[in-house]
Amino acid sequence: MSITPQSVQALLTSEDYGDRLRGINQLQQLDHNDAFPLLEPVINDSNVRVRYAAVSSMSRVGEANRDRALELLRDRLMNETEADVQAAAADALGGLKLTEAFDDIVEIYRQTQEWLVEFSVIACLGEMGDPRAFDVLTEALQSENQLVKTVAIGSLGELGDPRALDFLQSYLNDADWQVRSRLVQALSRIGGEQAQQLLQQLAQDQSQQVAEEAQQALNESSGD
Repeated sequence: MSITPQSVQALLTSEDYGDRLRGINQLQQLDHNDAFPLLEPVINDSNVRVRYAAVSSMSRVGEANRDRALELLRDRLMNETEADVQAAAADALGGLKLTEAFDDIVEIYRQTQEWLVEFSVIACLGEMGDPRAFDVLTEALQSENQLVKTVAIGSLGELGDPRALDFLQSYLNDADWQVRSRLVQALSRIGGEQAQQLLQQLAQDQSQQVAEEAQQALNESSGD
């Protein structure tokens, strides 16, 4: 049976939440212009799993109507009661690079007690690439949560602001090799002489994987 807007709508209006989840999955096979009006009503579904799937799907389908997607995702970011759905809203805002929501995203970061939301917000700010995020990202480096700290390093790399190097160099000898690996990626994105010097130190890292990643980054930069 072929998937059509009509067949998906039948699933999305079913009283069975499993059907609604299937409908959201099948939306991905429709043209985004057809999918968007079908997805919009289930963004506020009564079932948290359906809301999560719908919000997550907005990161792709939202391209069909960015203004309305911004409105819907802002609402879920600010008013959602479930942390995973709120985190998904931040992810989608980042995926769509909806920088109009920057102030709301930072506000949620300041307010939330949920590490998952913090993680998604910091990842979102890196993906957006908005220079206003610099202070928030450097603040996130001090997070007690290792995952939040690690993603902040990566997001600073995506931001590409050379000022970050003064903050990042203190992680050269971090006890977690995954932090040092993320540091390699960030340094290679930022570039410049200071970043090269730090990569040369990481090319001697005790972790073979980190050392190889740093050497590869050095080789790629020298070939530019």
